[in-house]
Amino acid sequence: MSDAFPFQVPYVDLARQHAPLKTELLAAAADVIDRGDFVLGRAVDEFEAAFARVAGTRFAVGLGSGADALVLALRALGIGPGDEVITPPNSFIASASAIAMVGARPVFVDVADDLNIDPARIEAAITPRTRAILPVHLTGRPADMETIVAIAQARRLAVVEDAAQAVCAELHGRRVGGLGTIGCFSLHPLKTLSACGDGGVLTTNDPDIAERVRLLRNNGLRTRDDARLWAVSSRLDTIQAAMLLVKLRYLDRWTAARRANAATYQRELAGIPALRAPTDRPHERAVYHTFVVQAERRDALKEHLQARGVGTSVHYPTPIHLTHAAHPLGHPVGSFPVTERQALRILSLPIYPELQPEQLAHLAATIREFYARS
Repeated sequence: MSDAFPFQVPYVDLARQHAPLKTELLAAAADVIDRGDFVLGRAVDEFEAAFARVAGTRFAVGLGSGADALVLALRALGIGPGDEVITPPNSFIASASAIAMVGARPVFVDVADDLNIDPARIEAAITPRTRAILPVHLTGRPADMETIVAIAQARRLAVVEDAAQAVCAELHGRRVGGLGTIGCFSLHPLKTLSACGDGGVLTTNDPDIAERVRLLRNNGLRTRDDARLWAVSSRLDTIQAAMLLVKLRYLDRWTAARRANAATYQRELAGIPALRAPTDRPHERAVYHTFVVQAERRDALKEHLQARGVGTSVHYPTPIHLTHAAHPLGHPVGSFPVTERQALRILSLPIYPELQPEQLAHLAATIREFYARS
């Protein structure tokens, strides 16, 4: 980035978030080291109980990653070869990859203007092979779960929420992760609640599903010598759980700061016809894991911001159905026009809680400058 501008705005700044927490995080790790309970230790139980309260669900199960949460959710539901699962094509690759990893077929449904799956298109995609709908709460904005769940219930389908980006997001006062059959969260370092490494968590109100996932994450073992099914090893590390318990103390504060930063953007970027910023609808509470604008001349705007010290990103430049991995599914360009059109316009602006007012002001002014010149 250029040094010519007084306010550098990196897209992410993990060191800045962790610096004030370093003493607490190291103390939490030291407690685990002193106890020596590194695998499924006490802190994992404590984190699972705390996260279930955050999500408003009866159960939470700590896992090795958010991607594993999706795979094990589908396995817990008995979904496999010959089955189909409906999902949007504009998410991170893991959403569809999880479906393929259990041997099922991802069936894509285009999205609406809010970047989430368009419920009006779901019915047409349901076939006798459909077993579940996997909506994604993209950017930390809840999908239209009322409509999706109603469709699923009428067709006797499961609903697996990909809530990787949406810890604490709400719809009509209810938290995501407890709106469908299963919720799947990522604890990747870039997420709003992040491990100091990787991790994931699965939520549900169904005790049978929770118990099956506990078996699936631990080699199928009920006890050390009692293996009930073929499974993998995908356990949330105890040290990560201990540090996540520290971070949970700050989650509400961080979420409020993200929402405040989003409100600043919404105010400062209003009135630019060539740029559309996301806003909350009255019945939803987005958490802004990413703040994704839809912009004309996106690539030129991105270069303009970069030249003036502002980091941005694109989530995601290639829709899943156009990736090499998805080629066997047979979706050519034009298959999902809304997703493809948005992929050429979307731009993620910095939104992390530690952003300073002068950084936000510099960023907004730089965007206004670009479009004024245009």
